[in-house]
Amino acid sequence: MDAKGLRAGGRGGRSGGVAGEVWLRAEKPRRDTLTRDRITVAAIELLDAHGTAHLTMRKLAERLEVAPPTLYWHVKTKDDVLDLAVDAVFSEVEIPSRTDDWAQDARTLVLRWRATMLCHPWSPALIGRPMLGPNVLARTEFLQSTLARGGRTGPSLAAATHGLANLTIGAALTESTWHGQLPRSSAHELIQANADRYPTLAANHHLDAPDQDALFDQAVRTFLAGLGQDISRC
Repeated sequence: MDAKGLRAGGRGGRSGGVAGEVWLRAEKPRRDTLTRDRITVAAIELLDAHGTAHLTMRKLAERLEVAPPTLYWHVKTKDDVLDLAVDAVFSEVEIPSRTDDWAQDARTLVLRWRATMLCHPWSPALIGRPMLGPNVLARTEFLQSTLARGGRTGPSLAAATHGLANLTIGAALTESTWHGQLPRSSAHELIQANADRYPTLAANHHLDAPDQDALFDQAVRTFLAGLGQDISRC
C-alpha cells in the first residue's frame, strides 16, 4: 500500500466503504495473529490519546506493529475502525439488573452511558453513525424494552427512546466539547454583563451549573417524569 492509497477517502483510510458497513460483512478467516479485537483495542488507545482527527490507518498499523496491508485484511476503511471502537465503548456500559421500577432502570442505564462516553470524549460525536454493533444493540434493546414496560408503544415508544438517547448523547457531547475550552466563568460573566438582554438566563445562572452530574441526573428525572405523566395520551 503506497502513501496515496493510505490517504484515499479523505479520512485516513481507503475509499469505498461507508459507516456501519462493517456489521454487514462477515469477518474474514484469520491468516495472521492480528484480530479485530486487537485492532479495536489499539484504536481506542489512539482515540483516547489523540481524538478522531489524528487516527489514521498508518498510525494504527504502526501501533500494532504490522504492515498496512495486514491491517486491511481485517478492516477495509477507517470507518470500520471507528464503528468497532464505538461499539466496544458501549460494552463498558453495564446493563442494569431489571427491577419493578422501569423509570429507575432507564435512568441507571443512561447515567452509566453518559459516564462512559465522558471517559472517551471522542465517542459522543460518533453516535450518529449507523449503530448496528452487538453492544450498541443490546443496550438499545434494554432501553426500549424498559420504556415499553412503562406503557409506551408504537411511535410514542420510538419518540421516547430517541428522546432519552439524544438527551444523553447531547449532554455528553456538550461536556466533552466544552472541556478544556472557554471557562464557564467567562460565559457566566458575559451573561451577567448583559442581564437586561438575557434576564432569565442571568437569574437562573445559565451555563454556570457547578455540578454537571447532578444537572444531567435532574434532566433525566424530568424527562422520565414527563413520560409517566403523559402515558394516558399514548
